[in-house]
Amino acid sequence: MIRTILTLLALAACAEAQSYTWRETLDAIRVVETGGEPNEGVGAVGDRGNAVGPYQIWKIYHTDAAERDSTLTDYRRCLMSKDYSERVVRAYMHRYARAALLRLEAGTGTLADVERISRIHNGGPRGASKDATLAYWRKVRREVTR
Repeated sequence: MIRTILTLLALAACAEAQSYTWRETLDAIRVVETGGEPNEGVGAVGDRGNAVGPYQIWKIYHTDAAERDSTLTDYRRCLMSKDYSERVVRAYMHRYARAALLRLEAGTGTLADVERISRIHNGGPRGASKDATLAYWRKVRREVTR
């Protein structure tokens, strides 16, 4: 029993010490958002038509991101373009989780950075502090630590 607990603690410490990347973070979020969909979630529609594409982006999220990146001009592109959707997520995170984003882009992100990004993606600008985003985070964590 004690050996099992120590093993679990050691595994958790290894996960905390590991570095994470922006690509790993995006891939984990995409799998949680549209994991069972073909074509990496391109064309996926959820939340009664309110969330679209591989990252299930809402119009308000796109509008917010477009305030920071003037090249994000067409919300409808989120439905059919993984690349465009990723640019939207990046612009949004550049506004609300810049330090975590930059560490992940540099390949030096922590699990806490992945958590911050994923919970903000799910719950909006203050999503990292909302209890409602914890279940979502657990799903992303499972994906990113595989």
